[in-house]
Amino acid sequence: MLLSGQGYVASRALATVVFLSLKLGRPLFLEGEAGVGKTEIAKTLATALGRRLIRLQCYEGLDAASAVAEWNFAAQMIAIRTTEAAGGGDREALKTELFTEDYLIERPLLAAMRPQPGGAPVLLIDELDRTDEPFEAFLLEALSDFQVTIPELGTIKAPEPPIVILTSNRTREVHDALKRRCLYHWVDYPTFDRELQILNARAPEAQAQLSREVVAFVQKLRREDLFKRPGVAETIDWAKCLLALDVIALSPEVISDTLGAILKYQDDIQKLQGSEAKRLLEEVRKELLPA
Repeated sequence: MLLSGQGYVASRALATVVFLSLKLGRPLFLEGEAGVGKTEIAKTLATALGRRLIRLQCYEGLDAASAVAEWNFAAQMIAIRTTEAAGGGDREALKTELFTEDYLIERPLLAAMRPQPGGAPVLLIDELDRTDEPFEAFLLEALSDFQVTIPELGTIKAPEPPIVILTSNRTREVHDALKRRCLYHWVDYPTFDRELQILNARAPEAQAQLSREVVAFVQKLRREDLFKRPGVAETIDWAKCLLALDVIALSPEVISDTLGAILKYQDDIQKLQGSEAKRLLEEVRKELLPA
């Protein structure tokens, strides 16, 4: 009910693991192809619970300073110059003042450890597989004890643990030590019926026949030899593009004109141009005929 109340159509298994994550206070690790709704779960939870969403977008080379906090060196230099211009002052006292909260730039992990209005925030650690193993090792402290350490300030512990959602597109394997601290779920591409439910929830203005054709066509595309198969996000985007063009039914010409909404690589788009799109559409129409 928590997810469906916000228009997120989840399988029973996914809804169960989300419930257990909230009930037990355990981080939730979600793996799956890009565009299947992993990130959206964190957004939906934050909205449903009325909590702040704090997002740490992972990338290659991400380090602890970028994830936790950094010192505002520009402001520190201004303070030093101002003190020197005023006659120097007490250097030891100045040194102490420079490493206080006033000069700290808060990053997502530190923000997630702070008290928030409405309760503990939802911390989304997105695309963890883009980082490297040293950063994973650093995360162990944060996820084990819900605390981070800043050398100049000491250890900062969350008064109430954040709700943690980690996602991975599985471009590489995440270390077992990190996975063991989480509940795990593989978010797969949805079945036809579930994807149709999702599309009806996200694009309710689409006519029933068009929605069925769109979902069936995307489902068939995923079985083709493509460099990057379209996710549910692309299904929704494509339907909205078709609605913007006042399309009421798919045609080979419409498909060719709008392939950029569902396929993001030119090689994939070229495969589907012309007769190939027509062939797939004919197969979809046959499959959708009432028995």
